[in-house]
Amino acid sequence: MLSSFFKKILSIMLALSMFSMSALALELDTSVDEEIRKHYNPSQIEKDLLPPLPKTSPTVNQTPKTAPARNMKTVETTTPPPKTLPTVDTSKKAPRRIQTLPNQQPTNSQKSKIAREGIAAIKIKKGTKFKVKSLTAISDYTPVSANMSFKTTESVTQRYVTVPAGTIFKAVIEDSHPPQMSGNGGLIVININRMVFRGKTRNIQAKVTKANGKKIFVNNIKGKRQYWKGVANSTKPGAKFYKKSMRGTVKLAQNPWTLILTPFTAVAGVVVYGVNIIGSPVFAIFSKGGRISIPAGTEFEIKLLEDVYLD
Repeated sequence: MLSSFFKKILSIMLALSMFSMSALALELDTSVDEEIRKHYNPSQIEKDLLPPLPKTSPTVNQTPKTAPARNMKTVETTTPPPKTLPTVDTSKKAPRRIQTLPNQQPTNSQKSKIAREGIAAIKIKKGTKFKVKSLTAISDYTPVSANMSFKTTESVTQRYVTVPAGTIFKAVIEDSHPPQMSGNGGLIVININRMVFRGKTRNIQAKVTKANGKKIFVNNIKGKRQYWKGVANSTKPGAKFYKKSMRGTVKLAQNPWTLILTPFTAVAGVVVYGVNIIGSPVFAIFSKGGRISIPAGTEFEIKLLEDVYLD
């Protein structure tokens, strides 16, 4: 009991002595560094002991030829961008040039406009349409290479030029034929190849787009196709024979002596009419289409297929 009591007292005393002891501190002597700095140059020692920096070729934005001092920042020089972009004088425009055609000169009313714009020739654009009236009567019997003429009924105005009413267009019949078998109608193909403008004839390329108010496709003026009309017409003989046979059958039936003959007339009429109906598509092959006859003064519409240059 006593030994354990003394152990507890000893432990308490050791703990109190540990808390009452002063803290240990480590004090460094810096006087040695000051003595070294007084007798030696640290910067010179670094230069002597450290290897030299590698040499590099100067770039566009690097200025120094000699290596800068260690721990110094190199300064890059750059050219600042301009604040405003350079302006270009667009007040003077180069005049437009169009190939001058021979024997063409501007008129007095157009000289000022042409001089301002620098135009050497005036152009009527491709696709321009003119309303004209024929001066020549033609038909599907008109021979190929025959000439015909048109006259404009309305003026057409474009830039720098007006084609007045009364301007003459000349054409040639390129192809034609009368009505043909299988119901094919007549044909007229007109090639408009010249225009008389201010007393001068110029070569052009144009086609007919309307004739007498009707649209013309692919420049072909066609007569009416009448094949199915031929089919209907080819059944008319059979229908007539059938009616006659029926009338004869009625007359024979009124007389007791001829009554025995009525079946023959009736059957004959039915057979002929049936054969006629079945064979009508073949018979219509030999029928012809409609005729074409265009008198002078008929209204047309023509369209340019290429640009035309005028004075």
